[in-house]
Amino acid sequence: MPKTLVITGGCGFIGSNFVHLLLRERPDWHIVNLDALTYAGNLANLASIADDPRYTFLRVDITDAEALNAALATLPAPPDALVHFAAESHVDRSIVGPEAFLNTNIIGTFRLLEYARKHKQLRYVQVSTDEVYGSLGDEGAFTEDTPIAANSPYSASKASADLMVRAYHHTFGLDVVTTRCSNNYGPFQFPEKLIPLMILHAKDGKPMPVYGNGKNVRDWIHVEDHCRGVLTALEHGKPGEVYNFGGESERDNLQIVQQIADLVCGHHDLIRFVQDRPGHDWRYAMDITKVRRELGWEPRVTFATGLADTIQWYLANPEWCRQVLSQEYRSFYDQWYAGRTNA
Repeated sequence: MPKTLVITGGCGFIGSNFVHLLLRERPDWHIVNLDALTYAGNLANLASIADDPRYTFLRVDITDAEALNAALATLPAPPDALVHFAAESHVDRSIVGPEAFLNTNIIGTFRLLEYARKHKQLRYVQVSTDEVYGSLGDEGAFTEDTPIAANSPYSASKASADLMVRAYHHTFGLDVVTTRCSNNYGPFQFPEKLIPLMILHAKDGKPMPVYGNGKNVRDWIHVEDHCRGVLTALEHGKPGEVYNFGGESERDNLQIVQQIADLVCGHHDLIRFVQDRPGHDWRYAMDITKVRRELGWEPRVTFATGLADTIQWYLANPEWCRQVLSQEYRSFYDQWYAGRTNA
């Protein structure tokens, strides 16, 4: 298996957790992290391993073909594998400004696939999302054969990227694997996402905004379980296959917010119902039968344990939280929630 592994977006939430996992569990690998350091990319996520000789950081925008190829040309030899985490991923931001999602998620993926086409010994892993499948009713779960039916600019951009990956496998014979996961949570998650946003607002006594009636349902997977899944797919997945990873921990949004409020501030007085997100998908759920059967993967972290640990991490890292709550983030938050009156 790979000795030199390139990952994109390694300074982001899931990518940085993946780097930490690899350095613990694959000590003979060399990790090369490509990241543009946009608002959600944070070098502090990897500060503890920045000087590790098994790790190299290269600041590069994957949409810039010249810069990308120049950065990868500095490696002593072409890498053995590439895991593509880098993405614009927040649905709300995709509604405010879709163009960035097309650039990063579609053009960025195309640039990486073109690199892989020139280095066909490379295994390429596309890290995607359950949102490409669209929305479920009250019954059933997404399988790998569920048709793509993306409903937001974000999920449409990820679905487009997934289809390009599929096309490069079928047309050019690239060794590709696609993983799709349910909602992640855990340390280093940017605080525009539901769980860290609610933790920090409950801690600071700020309103905890809940879309609509709060009954939209998501399946939650701890980021370490997801990263173990990506690693398993990298090492054991079959070329051209898709693998779904989920935590089998369905909760509606209001349940999540109430549970965080109970654990952080001890009451529900801060919860506010606000105008719903346009086109808000009703429910996501993942069928993980295939990864159980073919890869032997199981989620290990229960939601109760994972949420308690995540809350403790945010409360124990106030300086990290202070640094990421930049003016750019505050500007987006104020713009998005301004005028979203109580539902």
